[in-house]
Amino acid sequence: MADKKDKDKAAKDGGKGKDKPKSQQAKPQAPAKSKEARSAKGKGAEVSASEPAEVRPRDPNYIPRLRTHYQKNVTAALSKRFGYKNPMMVPRLQKVVINMGLGAAVQNPKIIDSAVEDMRAISGQKPVVTRARKSIATFKLRENLPIGVMVTLRAERMWEFVDRLIAFSLPRVRDFKGVSPKGFDGKGNFTMGLREQIIFPEIDYDKIDVVKGLNISFVTTAKTDEEGRALLTELGIPFRH
Repeated sequence: MADKKDKDKAAKDGGKGKDKPKSQQAKPQAPAKSKEARSAKGKGAEVSASEPAEVRPRDPNYIPRLRTHYQKNVTAALSKRFGYKNPMMVPRLQKVVINMGLGAAVQNPKIIDSAVEDMRAISGQKPVVTRARKSIATFKLRENLPIGVMVTLRAERMWEFVDRLIAFSLPRVRDFKGVSPKGFDGKGNFTMGLREQIIFPEIDYDKIDVVKGLNISFVTTAKTDEEGRALLTELGIPFRH
């Protein structure tokens, strides 16, 4: 009688696969994508607005405003002033290096974390933490100790940063009378210093723990300081006379 009951139970549950091991049981299948969705994915369609901003593709036709100004106006003005015969001879901006030295990080290492976030907001790019190359007992400095952050900008991010610096940040400097032209190195490159990072609109003033200064270096292809200054002046840097 027991064998008959077991056979009846097996026949009743036969099509449901309840007695099968887990490895043999059918797995639930994900809903199939529509033909339109598959074709859109294959053609590289734009990401929907519901996806995070960081995964959206950058517009390949986008050109920064300052770069357009350089190509249309600055190149012609410099060629006329210095008599360049070849457009490739016109000085251009290669890269912008932003450096923030933090001597106070020797006593308070947490300043490095806030400096990284400030630099990320200012530049739109992840900065690099700079470390001490050798130990100096006078300053209580040990080798490989983090003492600053820096970031190097090129291409579109470089043009966008310089545009924001000229249009929004420099006008917010207290008692601003122009940028000192003494920062040239003799080879057409220029470095300027800022005492406060709060002049950048991207910085939230309520979250500032310590006011930090920074240096901005403009690396150009100019061969002389005169050409480098003419390039930066045409781009909009307000030098002091």
